[in-house]
Amino acid sequence: MPLTPLDAERGRCLGAVLRRARGARSILDVALDAGVSPETLRKIETGRVATPAFSTIAVIADSLGLSLDEVWSEVASVAAAREAVAAPVVAAPTASARVRRDTLSGEHRRVAGIRRRA
Repeated sequence: MPLTPLDAERGRCLGAVLRRARGARSILDVALDAGVSPETLRKIETGRVATPAFSTIAVIADSLGLSLDEVWSEVASVAAAREAVAAPVVAAPTASARVRRDTLSGEHRRVAGIRRRA
């Protein structure tokens, strides 16, 4: 099943959180400490693996001194902020978009459920 744009964005956010937490430590150092391959860590940090295994994130977070709660809250807050910025704005209908009652024919009134004024 292909990733949704939101999944991909969360993957990028997760990678950024882990990269920031790694600081000056090398990918090799953190990967060896966590017991994952340096290539796996690099792919997660760059967002190329958007949905890594839970156990992989758990060991990487542990080697970086992060709790999974810290990782998730950072990822969720960054993803929510980015999603809010990217959300389309829906404008309210303008007066020209509204239909006046008196311009509707009898059939249109019946379909729209509008009663004729007495």
